Amino acid sequence: MSGFVKKFFLKPSLEDIIFFREEIRRIDEPSIRNFFTLALMNAAMKVSFAYKDGAVLRVVKKPVPPFRKFFRRVVRNMIKDLKRITFRPCKIEVYLGDARRLKFLEDESFDAIITSPPYLNKIEYTKVYCIEYELFFGDVHVDPIRSFIGLNPKNVSDPFPELNLPEVAKAYFHDLKLCLEEMFRVLRGGGRVAMVVAGGVFPDRVVDSDILIADLAERVGFEVKRVVAVNKRVATTRRVIKIGEA
Repeated sequence: MSGFVKKFFLKPSLEDIIFFREEIRRIDEPSIRNFFTLALMNAAMKVSFAYKDGAVLRVVKKPVPPFRKFFRRVVRNMIKDLKRITFRPCKIEVYLGDARRLKFLEDESFDAIITSPPYLNKIEYTKVYCIEYELFFGDVHVDPIRSFIGLNPKNVSDPFPELNLPEVAKAYFHDLKLCLEEMFRVLRGGGRVAMVVAGGVFPDRVVDSDILIADLAERVGFEVKRVVAVNKRVATTRRVIKIGEA
């Protein structure tokens, strides 16, 4: 166990987490093993000193409950949730593909799309979950590249030449337009899209990604119903000079 992970836990808590992790790994039935792994991950982070502040992981010392007691409570609550849920048979398909080119999906085949594309110029989010990766998925390789959206600023058409955007932003919105075109193609008439995005922070400005993506969506053929700002944070350069809100 790395020193980085150790600093987020009391020693007795970490020892208990590792003990239960090894016991759970001995469970043969995958669904049961996954159930208890999820409960363990939930409980482990609740008794840690980890605070996820956007894309930053911080150590915040605080009183934490005894792990075993808390883990038992999490498992019981999850079992109660399962008993309350009415399960219905359904078909689920998972594909690995490129959102800019959904050739494996037929035209007008979906009623709704809910998505959160990569945020413009943001820190890689796998860093925020490095504790979970090391504790529970140490044998799994994590590709540090979350997405190829906007990673190739060469040979792209600038959707907003009047804004003189940074090169990476030009590539980002170029790729997002391709994604929106594919969404429009695979949606049935009257279908809806919900997107979660965030502003892009650069040294000299904040790029209002939500407004620009809404503009692109209307160019593609969508009718934008509304843009909701759920959370705003002050963006600064050199930590002291305010350049806007994101």
